[in-house]
Amino acid sequence: MAEQAQPFVKLVTTTVGDVAALCELTDPAKEMVPSASSAEAYIDSLTKAGLMSDAIRWLAQGLRPRESVWWACLAARAYVGWGNTLPEPDVAALTAAETWVFKPEEENRRAAMAKAQDTGYQSPASWAAIAAFWSGGSMAPPEAPAVPPPQHLIGRAVWGAIMIATGSAPPPEVEKRQRQLLNQGLDIARGGNGQS
Repeated sequence: MAEQAQPFVKLVTTTVGDVAALCELTDPAKEMVPSASSAEAYIDSLTKAGLMSDAIRWLAQGLRPRESVWWACLAARAYVGWGNTLPEPDVAALTAAETWVFKPEEENRRAAMAKAQDTGYQSPASWAAIAAFWSGGSMAPPEAPAVPPPQHLIGRAVWGAIMIATGSAPPPEVEKRQRQLLNQGLDIARGGNGQS
């Protein structure tokens, strides 16, 4: 119980509406924004209302880039743990995304996208690598004028990774897996590594 009282310390901003403005939330989730007293309270309201997808979407957008990409990497690892197989290009994409998380340098960011382009964009691993690329820097080739990624792209890629990972389950298991991954994301938001 005490763990739930810990504040989110790894968010881009704690202003619920600012993050919500970047998300494609359902109408019920949007209606909860004005009355949310804090990010923690908003996520709690969403989960109590059964709006798991909205909670995941908001947190994927709200986390800082490294933490958000790490969460996508954990989703890809969970996907494998749930009995799914990643093709070799997707394994390489996941490795590239994790490399960027541990060493967020430009070379590693671009390498993540190069590996993602070798995939069919159908796995959580490929979207984790795309999220790493969309974390900042430029989307244009290195020699071209800089084109920063729009702010909302990283959250969409991370949300996509988590939805692909959990969507592989039979319908009764989907919400259980979403809750498991959301709990990892909440741990990351509180300063943990999502693996405790």
